[in-house]
Amino acid sequence: MNRDFFSLLNWKKSIRLRLLGSLLFSLIVAFMGSSLINSLLKFIFPQIIARKTEGATVDFVGVAFIFLAFLFFFLLIFFFLMRPNVKKVRTLADGLMAIAKGDLNYRVPLPGQDELGEVAQNINYMAEQLQNMMKRERQIETSKMELITHVSHDLRTPLTSIIGYLNLLKNDHYNDLDEHKRYIHNAFNKTQQMKKLIDDLFEYTRLTSGDTSLTLQKIDLNNLLEQIIIEFEPIAQELSLTVKKDWEHQSLFAHVDVEKLVRAIDNLLMNALKFSLKPGEITVRLAQHGQSILLAVENWGNPITKEQEKLLFERFYKAEPSRSDRDVPSGAGLGLSIANYIVELHGGKFGLKHANGHFTFFIELLKTAEAK
Repeated sequence: MNRDFFSLLNWKKSIRLRLLGSLLFSLIVAFMGSSLINSLLKFIFPQIIARKTEGATVDFVGVAFIFLAFLFFFLLIFFFLMRPNVKKVRTLADGLMAIAKGDLNYRVPLPGQDELGEVAQNINYMAEQLQNMMKRERQIETSKMELITHVSHDLRTPLTSIIGYLNLLKNDHYNDLDEHKRYIHNAFNKTQQMKKLIDDLFEYTRLTSGDTSLTLQKIDLNNLLEQIIIEFEPIAQELSLTVKKDWEHQSLFAHVDVEKLVRAIDNLLMNALKFSLKPGEITVRLAQHGQSILLAVENWGNPITKEQEKLLFERFYKAEPSRSDRDVPSGAGLGLSIANYIVELHGGKFGLKHANGHFTFFIELLKTAEAK
């Protein structure tokens, strides 16, 4: 904006200087041209030009010819001097009008290295920025509609099941106490699924709003990961999965937002939980690579294509799990996207390596020097 503002000021100043120079040059040429015409008239028609009235020589015809010649030369020279600038200004005005009417694909065809050419470049840059802004706004609007559509669909399924079970319990449509407990258990699982969907949605919208700030603190990732695994192992064991820890028991410090990083790691572990072949093994690795700390979650699952790999980080994308796990709440397909956003906020790197059903999701963060 500042560049465009100063460019406009320089352009106005340049136009004034050009106008003043054109006026002065036109006046000089017109004066010289009229003097030449006067000399020619006196030489060719001396008997017509020279007339005496009351002892004074008044060149009435000469004055008229000189004035007309001066005016002719002035207008002619000034017109030819200002014509290119007038055409350029008209081109700029037409371009601005086309852009103002909504044609953001229009570009001012005004090449050149002068001030008017620079103004044309700035106008084209402005049109490009407006076009990109409109494109982003349309993408945001489309994303909002997709968000509403996906979340509505994902929430409707468990909500319908909950209503169904509650109606059965309300009307006493069960045979015995065991069936009564099963209905309650199923309804409870569906509420957990809805809670997971709402939590994912809330976290995703908060991370993508652009107003997210990190509360950084220096922590030992080794101890943090140990605590996460202790809470995760019982859940994995219920689904016939073992958790293998592969790291050295040495301190690896990093400045992170603990709450958000735990959410990212938990999303990776839950992703491995859903899509691992069962019975199976989930391997969690933590190691130092130069000035970075690499955290990886590995598991074996059904192989996927390269196209599916690219879609894994897209929001709302859901791969088919290896088997139906009723005890694992289904999400909205936002888990990996949330983890990706969190790692990017930390200035880290998030990625996937996949070969023949062997998945390795990794998080790379910058290592912080240990306090002495």
